[in-house]
Amino acid sequence: MPTPSYPPEPSPGDRVAVISPSSGLPGLFPLPYELGLERLRGEYGLDPVEYPATRRMGSTPRERADDIRAAFADPDIKAVMASIGGDDQITVIPLLDREGIRANPKPFFGMSDNTHLLAFLHESGIVTFHGASVMAELGRPGAMHPRTAESLRAALFTPGPYELLPAERFRDLDRDWADPATFDAEPETRPGAGWTWVNAGRVVEGRTWGGCLEVVGRMLMAGRGVARDLSVYDGGVLFLETSEELPSGEEVFRTLRSMGERGLPGRFSALLMGRPKTWSSRAAPHARGGRGLRGRAARGRAAGRAGLCARRPRRVRRGPRAHRPATGDPLRRCRPRRRSRPACHRHVLTSGGRRATG
Repeated sequence: MPTPSYPPEPSPGDRVAVISPSSGLPGLFPLPYELGLERLRGEYGLDPVEYPATRRMGSTPRERADDIRAAFADPDIKAVMASIGGDDQITVIPLLDREGIRANPKPFFGMSDNTHLLAFLHESGIVTFHGASVMAELGRPGAMHPRTAESLRAALFTPGPYELLPAERFRDLDRDWADPATFDAEPETRPGAGWTWVNAGRVVEGRTWGGCLEVVGRMLMAGRGVARDLSVYDGGVLFLETSEELPSGEEVFRTLRSMGERGLPGRFSALLMGRPKTWSSRAAPHARGGRGLRGRAARGRAAGRAGLCARRPRRVRRGPRAHRPATGDPLRRCRPRRRSRPACHRHVLTSGGRRATG
């Protein structure tokens, strides 16, 4: 695997690409998208640049791959940010020009289905950020989550270590993105309980790798995004989160078991697990076996966040995946000491080599 490349950070006034590598949901739900663009300009001083498929539902994999290529090739673009997640980015990755992108490294911000592109960039030696999509984080009703706003600012503009702190409050429920009233106030939140540690008797440092658990499982099935030589993950930090499709405990276990059969988990020195979404506004939660609340997942062909999905049994998986980091932070794939930012690969932890502390 190539030596990690740390692309230079953008500066206020720079142009940043806003692309939709998975789904053109900005065209279907313009309210959170326009709000996210407004905050990029007003709160971060950046100039967002859209591409042909950014707002287009139903764009082809080739069209989305062309947008990615153009964003990385343009010398005036200083960073690339996903508008949202989706469902079929796996069909886009084979169409990318690895050498062309590697020759023009830039910070990339995304999560959910963008785990595919984050893994591709990681393999290419480019340090990236897991988190802070335009619609989900920047377009949050009322105001950005303070942890997200702070960690994203660090990821964008400030090199060096960044300590990730637990979110004081979090949310499980989202309101209808198509309803203007949704954006009159911040979403309802609940108190957070801080980090939960297991086997915390030592300090672990290493590059991070991972992302959305369901997408990691699909990458394993397709034989993409995972190094043939698993020793490249030795001593690293595996980070995982589940999507708002609410995968069952059995599905999570089976995916982790399959990873174990590939010999992946044992290569890492630590696991960082995001708080799972556990409740859907389209189905009443119910107790099962005294284990607490579980909600049937709201499913739909548009966005789970939009609140327009029909109720389906939990085991049916449909619709694009568009979710946020459970802590409110973007997660960086990282090397904790050298650079860490909001929770992705740089949060807003980091993909590809940026690190996280905390």
